[in-house]
Amino acid sequence: MSGAAAMNISQEDGGDGQGAGRLLSLDVFRGITIAGMILVNNPGTWGAIHPPLAHAAWHGWTPTDFIFPFFLFIVGVSITLAFARRVEAGGTKRDLYLKILRRTVLIYALGFLLAGFPYFNLSTIRLTGVLQRIAICYLFAAIIFLKTNWRTQSMIAAVLLLAYWGLSVFIAAPGYAAGDLSKEGGIASFVDRVVLGKHLWKGGGGIYDPEGLLSTIPAIATTLTGLLTGHWLRQPREAYEKAAGLFVAGVAGVVGGWIWNGWFPINKPLWTSSYVLFTTGMGLQLLALCYWLADIKKCRRWALPFRIFGVNALAVFVLSGLAAQLMGLWKLPRADGRPGNLQTYIYEHLFAPLASPANSSLLYALLYVLIWLGLMAILYRRKIYIKV
Repeated sequence: MSGAAAMNISQEDGGDGQGAGRLLSLDVFRGITIAGMILVNNPGTWGAIHPPLAHAAWHGWTPTDFIFPFFLFIVGVSITLAFARRVEAGGTKRDLYLKILRRTVLIYALGFLLAGFPYFNLSTIRLTGVLQRIAICYLFAAIIFLKTNWRTQSMIAAVLLLAYWGLSVFIAAPGYAAGDLSKEGGIASFVDRVVLGKHLWKGGGGIYDPEGLLSTIPAIATTLTGLLTGHWLRQPREAYEKAAGLFVAGVAGVVGGWIWNGWFPINKPLWTSSYVLFTTGMGLQLLALCYWLADIKKCRRWALPFRIFGVNALAVFVLSGLAAQLMGLWKLPRADGRPGNLQTYIYEHLFAPLASPANSSLLYALLYVLIWLGLMAILYRRKIYIKV
């Protein structure tokens, strides 16, 4: 998977992760998303995956395509909930700007670590990526939050979406027609090839990067929709009214994205404007459901595993990614004698005999999720919350 990550840059608390001002539903939403990320990123074999657990080939969507925009949306909500309280408490903006810069650098550095590990070939290392995009979107969204009000933030989000649509539809890449949205012919892909060169995502065959430069523009807009959602949640309204507002706005986003899809197709690698509306709408509805269940109805037993993931999302993202890469470095022969590694050895000897290839692959991924849930539960019980 090319895109999914979570940052624990969320609501402030008293140091134990259980602060009175925290929204349980936001931690749960984050945890659901990180669990989905681990699941789709770690199949037993990439050659046998159930379709909903793979990205859409190009235009269109699957549930997997919701994961990354959900994280950016959550980052935006968290910025509003955390920073608004600090500003109201009289915190200096200089301190906030320093904190924003520090977090941006650390998040990007962690993305650089995952991209280069273990060899760090600087001539070809990927400069963009999941954490790198989160760092940039966090930087811009946090600064916009501190300098503007919600009306200006909504206008900026709209301008970014319209500007990216105009660039994609009316500006032609050399050798291609204006409005070409193919992997090779899009203006976003062209800019990435020219600017990033050998530092493109290897999975794109040197043609495009799903976390490229121009497509970061609408990704920032996704984060801004989270800012606006945070403003709504801070309103002095009844909880049921807030949940209803989230759901109605979510329906509007889904419908708006689906309509815009007719002119500007929903596309995750290009992060099209229709994709922003559609995925934001889905995120709003999922957050509304979590808010209704966890914060209004106080139905919380089901939420504990996701809470465990949600309060240490950064740790589990980085550590699970590094662990998967380490298993790939441990060379072991495959069942048929071909070269393999520890991951393929475990899958072929323990999981492949159990069921069909797709189901065996899913069982492996589910076990990987459960292993990390157990490890994060240890941190949770000890009240260890890793942040940046």
